[in-house]
Amino acid sequence: MHQPSWQKQSFSFALFFFAYYGYVGVFSPYAGLYFADKGMTAAQIGVLMSLMQVMRIFGPNLWGWVADRQQQRVKVLRITAIAALTTFFGIFVGQTFAQFFVVMVLFHLFTSAQGPLSEALMLSEMRGDMTHYGRIRLWGSVGFIITVTFAGQMLDRWGIQLMPWITVAMLALVMFGSLRMKESPPQPASHDVPSVMTLLRRREIIAFFASTFLMIAAHASLYVFYSLYLAQIGYSNTVIGLMWSLGVIMEIVFFFYQAPIFRRFGVQKMMMASLLIAVLRFLLIGLGAESLAILLFAQILHAATFGVHHSASVATLQRWFAGPLQARGHALFTSISYGLGGTLGGLVMGGFWDTFGSRTVYLMAAALSLAAAAAAAFSYRWQPHKEKK
Repeated sequence: MHQPSWQKQSFSFALFFFAYYGYVGVFSPYAGLYFADKGMTAAQIGVLMSLMQVMRIFGPNLWGWVADRQQQRVKVLRITAIAALTTFFGIFVGQTFAQFFVVMVLFHLFTSAQGPLSEALMLSEMRGDMTHYGRIRLWGSVGFIITVTFAGQMLDRWGIQLMPWITVAMLALVMFGSLRMKESPPQPASHDVPSVMTLLRRREIIAFFASTFLMIAAHASLYVFYSLYLAQIGYSNTVIGLMWSLGVIMEIVFFFYQAPIFRRFGVQKMMMASLLIAVLRFLLIGLGAESLAILLFAQILHAATFGVHHSASVATLQRWFAGPLQARGHALFTSISYGLGGTLGGLVMGGFWDTFGSRTVYLMAAALSLAAAAAAAFSYRWQPHKEKK
């Protein structure tokens, strides 16, 4: 019996996701501490750390366009993996803010492409069938939780100067994973493929991207302010770390059981449930975080607000950006949601935190999630009946 192409490469995909999100688990929590050790001010660290989000606005679209135009996604993924590892070595020689700034711009220009490219490649190999998507994608979450945990212990023991070396190890594993991948010949298009600009003029697609923008902007309340918020309330670093770990564990559980859940309820119901659960989650965090029981329940909901939302978004993208548009579709999703949404959400909520207090950040996040649900409802209403599932 012929073995599907994706099955032959399942280990390579799992390894790549493990390594890529493992790098994120090392760099995102600890790079700011490294820059502080190098003498950077708080404002300078804020700029340097924001470049990961800012470059997600530009990098994915550039590399997605190249990958789809050349129809060589594996080659582009390898180039970005090699370039990311090479440019990161600049962090070892950097001493000034300007030097670190240049290194981070170049480094994130390449890493920003790797998430959407790898997902586009895997879905292309699966021919759009997401039955096994979750059980491969969960290795990214496993990589994140393992590295964020063990890297913290290693840095406590041997010092923050070890952070770049751990990052280099994970980036080398990313490169190794990309070198293991192979690209199958693309399937011939059964119909004329519309241009990206033609698709972006459709009102249901505009509403979908508006919804993802608002949802990730709401999640900036977690990615940027969650640890600070809990520390302000009085929780210890141990409890804060456990909250983060619980959220990631819950998304792993969801990814494992994703296929039968989506088969039973469908993409539309799962998407709408995720957005409405996000409203509840942020209200619980904003109004009841002093209660550990409420906080634990809110973190369990991460399975819905991240895991379900991400998978439902990917499944929705498949309706419009499949085949030769695969990489650009995922690039647009990353740029609009995590790039623009994450960046602007963090800036707006920072203003709310300073002006109205920390709780209002989560009330704002609940409002953004509700707006995201409204946008998604319009998107589904405007989709042709044959596209709805």
